[in-house]
Amino acid sequence: MLQYTLRRLVLFIPVWLGVVVLTFFMMHMVPGNPVIAEFNGRPMTKAAIHLAEVQMGLTQPLWTQLATFVWNAVRGQLGVSWEAHVPVMQLVWQRLPYTLSLALWGLVAGAIAGIILGVIAAVTRGSALDQALLVLSLLMFSFPGFWLAEMMIWLMSVDLHLLPVAGATGFDSLIMPSFVLATGAAPVFLRLTRASMLEILRSDYVRTARAKGVWEWPVRLRHALRNALIPIVTVVALSFGGLLGGAFIIEQVFSRPGLGTLIVDAIIARDLPLIQGVILYTATVFLLVNLATDILYALLDPRIQYR
Repeated sequence: MLQYTLRRLVLFIPVWLGVVVLTFFMMHMVPGNPVIAEFNGRPMTKAAIHLAEVQMGLTQPLWTQLATFVWNAVRGQLGVSWEAHVPVMQLVWQRLPYTLSLALWGLVAGAIAGIILGVIAAVTRGSALDQALLVLSLLMFSFPGFWLAEMMIWLMSVDLHLLPVAGATGFDSLIMPSFVLATGAAPVFLRLTRASMLEILRSDYVRTARAKGVWEWPVRLRHALRNALIPIVTVVALSFGGLLGGAFIIEQVFSRPGLGTLIVDAIIARDLPLIQGVILYTATVFLLVNLATDILYALLDPRIQYR
């Protein structure tokens, strides 16, 4: 297991460096002069523009700029925000917990609900309940997140006055946005759990356990569900990436002070260092979740360690 973990860590490094390089070139493809963007279009002489370009390192060769950017990213130094005039890393770390907590709660709620409903659908295959759960999953997956968020605000805040409309004042302010994200994640886990359970329930070792007289629910939970979780774990990382991106949108609806609000403000202000920082940190979190998923996958299925 240790050898497998070390191998995954070694593979993580070039992938992360590739993300850093891609982020650098994406920002260089943005039209316009960064110097003019930094000074918000204020009148500047050619000499002042050239001096600012020298100070920002824009007159250096492209590969020198790339090497400097990669080295600074490795050290966690992503420059200073042009708008807030504070280090980008400080701004990102201030907002990151809000986005991570929202995405994690949405993932946990969606996974738990989806797995439970998926197991129920699998053990009642072909029944009216099974068909109803499949239709429900289709409806949940079809609801636009922003529309559902607006409906939740109207019902729970404006009409019933049960939950706060916006902000991040406590756990109660997490309930509605987490529910909206979970609504998009639960159908994926429901259908995947159902399909995995149905496949495993038809396997030889499950039939053998039943032939030995093992009770039906231990067979379903210990033998079927445990093995059905292996492909589900793989989907967790992909779902987390989708929820992380979805959290950016939901944060705008609920006015949460997360990375989504931060990057929208940065785009409006054309704050390139801050945009780079948010993109890079979001990609890094996604890669770390994928790494943790690979390790957890190997724990659930020891055969993975020897491939």
